[in-house]
Amino acid sequence: MTSISDLTRNENAVSSRIDQFFIRNSFSKLLKQSNFYKEAGIPCVTILKELFSLVFTGKNLYRLLKMNPDELSFRKNTAYRFLNAGHYNWSKLLLLLVSGIIAYIDTLTSKDRQSVLIVDDSLYNRNRSKKVELLTRVFDHTTHKYLKGFRMLTLGWSDGNTFLPLGFSLLSSQKPEKILNPAKPLDKRTIAYKRRAEAMKSTTDVLIDLLRYAANIPAKYVLFDSWFAHPKTILRVKQEKRDVICMLKITEKIHYLYNGKWQPLQELRKLAGGTADSKTGIIGSVIVQIREERKSQKYTEARIVFVQDRRSKNWLALLSTDVAQVEEEIVRIYGKRWDIEVFFKVCKSHLALAKEYQGRSFDAQVAATSIVFMRYAMLAVESRNSLDDRTIGELFYYYSDEIEDIKLSESLMILIDTLRHALNHLPMISQEAANMIMDTFLNSIPHSLKQKLILAA
Repeated sequence: MTSISDLTRNENAVSSRIDQFFIRNSFSKLLKQSNFYKEAGIPCVTILKELFSLVFTGKNLYRLLKMNPDELSFRKNTAYRFLNAGHYNWSKLLLLLVSGIIAYIDTLTSKDRQSVLIVDDSLYNRNRSKKVELLTRVFDHTTHKYLKGFRMLTLGWSDGNTFLPLGFSLLSSQKPEKILNPAKPLDKRTIAYKRRAEAMKSTTDVLIDLLRYAANIPAKYVLFDSWFAHPKTILRVKQEKRDVICMLKITEKIHYLYNGKWQPLQELRKLAGGTADSKTGIIGSVIVQIREERKSQKYTEARIVFVQDRRSKNWLALLSTDVAQVEEEIVRIYGKRWDIEVFFKVCKSHLALAKEYQGRSFDAQVAATSIVFMRYAMLAVESRNSLDDRTIGELFYYYSDEIEDIKLSESLMILIDTLRHALNHLPMISQEAANMIMDTFLNSIPHSLKQKLILAA
């Protein structure tokens, strides 16, 4: 990922790269398609570009408007009218932008590569605020405390190398009595009313809405962690014509049908196998059936893969609705879910998520978050450009291999080369002794792995 410090070294270079990003993605056209318009005054694309650029130049809108207002081409009222406008469709703008980037990235990768959608939520912290619209108390799993803010449910796309945010929803509470500041009355036909109504829907309903909104995005699997791994949610996602790979909760409350008997996860673990494979950490798997409701007679098959937890002696369980997929591939694909955790970290630590603007309207929170997500999209493209030569121009397209996930044989070669390098630099071990250790180690490797190492070498 291109770092903020790299971009802030030269403001002219930053401005040039942002200009290229806006031109390449036809922002003026995207804004018109997303209901951004002004009857008079400064064009929307100019305001958006200057707000978009602030974090890369180390500036803050509030201080800039107060200390050096001449550095912006607009005044304070213009900036806050833009952020507070209820008729701007920020969700559509973000989706159109990222869809175009994904279409471009797809031309650089093989059709055999598995792209995924990732769903997760994170705290949108406004703990120091008092009058923000729809503000509620949210449990923070990091500090184990209730803080004021929203749950930011996010849907992203990843090919294992590049992560791009497709959409989000700032969730308040379904219970009006738990909302600290109610929503202002609005016409029910407006975009502003619909985004406020969405904030008070259940997490599962919003998740399905996000998936339907991104129905044209190419991805076979939807990944999420154990917080969403309920049979009802899994089957609702399956109905959207996408398979699910998720982490399961180890609980006695959820049962799975195996050999005609409903059993909890702990009992299925005993049936999966004894010890984990020393190389992959996989214990085994079972094929079970799940249903949406207790009285339902419609069952769906799923494969549960049990994996040894590397951090402890415990085990983990992954569920896949694609029962034809092999165990190793299920584990590998689920590993891509970590991309969204990196995304949240970058947005909060570097891109000023929930820190840049102090607006009180719900529309301002949505606008500010959308701008942060678009900044991340630009960084993702910059990172991709710096790693994949074919993005420099079409000349390299036919001569370069795609960026691939690190395979097991490649990982072993890296470890072996590191071991050989370390042995050669130990003063108490001679060259002959180092070679003997390496030969003994290599001869101990199973024949199948040794053949793969020879081919990779």
